[in-house]
Amino acid sequence: MGSRRGNGEGGIYQRESDGKWCANVDLGWHNGKRCRKVVYGKTRKEVAEKLKALHRDLAAGINLLPEQQHVQQFLEHWLEHSVKRLNRPRTYIKYKGDVERYLVPHLGKLPLTKLTPDHVQVMLNSAAASGLSPRSVSNLRAVLRKALNVAMRRGYVQRNVATLVDAPRSTSFTVKPLNEQEARRLIEQFRGHRLEALYRLALSLGLRRGEICGLRWEDVDLQAAAIRITGSLQRYSGKLHRDAPKTASSLRTIALPKVLLKVLREHQIRQEHERAAAQEWVETGYVFVSGRGTPLEPHNVVRTFKQALEAVGLPTTIRFHDLRHSCATLLIAQGVNHRVVMDILGHTQISTTMNTYAHVLPATQRLAVEEIDKLLGDASAKEDEDEDEDEDEDEDDEEVAGEDDEEEGRTSGRSTPTSTIIVVPGSAVTVTRSVPSLPPADHPQRPSSAPAE
Repeated sequence: MGSRRGNGEGGIYQRESDGKWCANVDLGWHNGKRCRKVVYGKTRKEVAEKLKALHRDLAAGINLLPEQQHVQQFLEHWLEHSVKRLNRPRTYIKYKGDVERYLVPHLGKLPLTKLTPDHVQVMLNSAAASGLSPRSVSNLRAVLRKALNVAMRRGYVQRNVATLVDAPRSTSFTVKPLNEQEARRLIEQFRGHRLEALYRLALSLGLRRGEICGLRWEDVDLQAAAIRITGSLQRYSGKLHRDAPKTASSLRTIALPKVLLKVLREHQIRQEHERAAAQEWVETGYVFVSGRGTPLEPHNVVRTFKQALEAVGLPTTIRFHDLRHSCATLLIAQGVNHRVVMDILGHTQISTTMNTYAHVLPATQRLAVEEIDKLLGDASAKEDEDEDEDEDEDEDDEEVAGEDDEEEGRTSGRSTPTSTIIVVPGSAVTVTRSVPSLPPADHPQRPSSAPAE
């Protein structure tokens, strides 16, 4: 017979079959069924503590029936009602692909509350074994981590098991921005090309590929010498879409320098000639279009860029996006204020500009260490120089003294000294020494008894 439960402990009882202590909490009716939550323990005290925890969770509004939901059901609901509503279309498509190809096949049938770090680790290891790169495996973990964060906020799970799994170690990509000479070579390669203005904008203003392809003539003010970034052209779901920029800070107006202004005017004239000569022209209003007026494919922009790199002897591993890094680096090297660079690139935080996009060119580093050399190196160099001068002075003193002894031997008496200047070679120091003058020719000479100086 089960033991009587204590006052305020709820439905605690001991089963006769195995002697385990149990407790249950009535959760009401859900989907036409009466639901209860049952906890077990070896002792009455253990079950009483679990029961109190259940009551606390109920008071806090935590859902105690998440076991009715499997991982697949939750992920699909998260994609449609959170990711799709709050993110850009391409982000939704990317997350959906990761969920359908990797997360659901490995984890989808598990109850959400039964998901453990071991399950996640096995899934990540399987993805890595299939040939997925370490960075892509890390992205899978990141997608699951974001989803489970939502599950925690809604009370479906008590912990985020994705955060308890070690992320795969991946080698970070090292960006090598163009220096001034390389940038000039690349610009020279595009001189006269129908898309010269495109690549000049990318390098001079650090525009993203989608921002350049999505630039419209209505966003270009040649009179005010400025352009407005209002959208981004990207391909997904088999079509080109012009969407809002990446962030609110990406909506920006950038002043045009004289060179870019001239190149854009020439580009506008060239486009008008192409429109007049084309047998079929599709008017889209974009600044950069194909030979028949259709929007420029972002992929073709990269292909032409790679061909130019090869033509000027630069590594073809340089990405088009590296022009954005090069712009930030060259602007900072020219002394442009960091805040101004951040605004030109359209970053939300200056830390992104400085930590991710700004790189130190070798020439800039050389100038920096030379400044240190001026501050600390000159003192020691000056001491070495002074020591060399002192040694030269001592040698000259000995030479002058020897000459004085010989002269003293030839003279008959002490003569009136005259001054002569001895210049130490290689220095700005002059040494003045007294040298006795020769006596008149008619004066008889006699040995001098005066001691040598």
